[in-house]
Amino acid sequence: MSPTSRRGGRGRPRRTAPAAARPAAPTSDVHDPAGERLQKVLASAGVASRRRAEQLIAAGRVSVDGQVVTELGTRVATGAVIHVDGMRVQTDETKTYLAVNKPVGMVSTMSDEQGRPCLGDLVADRGDRLFHVGRLDVDSEGLLLLTNDGELAHRLQHPSHGVPKWYLAEVPGPVGRDVGRRLKEGVELDDGPVAVDSFTVVDSAPGKALLEVVIHEGRKHVVRRMLEAVGHPVERLVRTRIGSVRLGELPAGRTRTLSEGEVAGLFRDVGL
Repeated sequence: MSPTSRRGGRGRPRRTAPAAARPAAPTSDVHDPAGERLQKVLASAGVASRRRAEQLIAAGRVSVDGQVVTELGTRVATGAVIHVDGMRVQTDETKTYLAVNKPVGMVSTMSDEQGRPCLGDLVADRGDRLFHVGRLDVDSEGLLLLTNDGELAHRLQHPSHGVPKWYLAEVPGPVGRDVGRRLKEGVELDDGPVAVDSFTVVDSAPGKALLEVVIHEGRKHVVRRMLEAVGHPVERLVRTRIGSVRLGELPAGRTRTLSEGEVAGLFRDVGL
């Protein structure tokens, strides 16, 4: 009999009992023993009830600082960047996000040395120091954002992120069929060429037309200048949307707090 055929011989691999399964420890890269339980953070942020938050975590739908977390024992530090289904969760209670419907005649500043109506008048009773995201000229109206989140505001205004803005413009009509093509191909202005992302004739009547223009440019008076360049000077201009935030039915001269979904949408728009 050969040595490998003997019972217990060296040629036969020994079978060992499987090691007892151990409960997985919280992910070390994001786990902060001094932090707060992840499901509690999500519940406090209004994402879901704590029980539902636990289900989201267990399903692998929650990430912390770019790492998927599935362990319910994970505690996270204050300021951790949390996403649920790819949407960032705002957990900083000191941050404010407001939508404003700026009326005609109001300047897009937080104060005005000439005493003109300004955005600061609309939030004068608030204790936090806010600043506006972008501008609308004094004769234009519609959506502006106010916040104290400097990083978000910077990204929303930076050309590299190309956040689109929607406008409704009343112009003299009729509007020729070639106008949309010219605007999409680009028109030359005194500070360089500019093109729209989208152009639609929403409505028309004798002598006038209502246009929707979508553009991610942020140059001064750019919508007015480009429409004038194609022979349709603007008579009324309303900004109706910035990224994922819509003006909706917000009355002129009023503000409202953005929803969690709207804030998350803005974060997504700028890659946060």
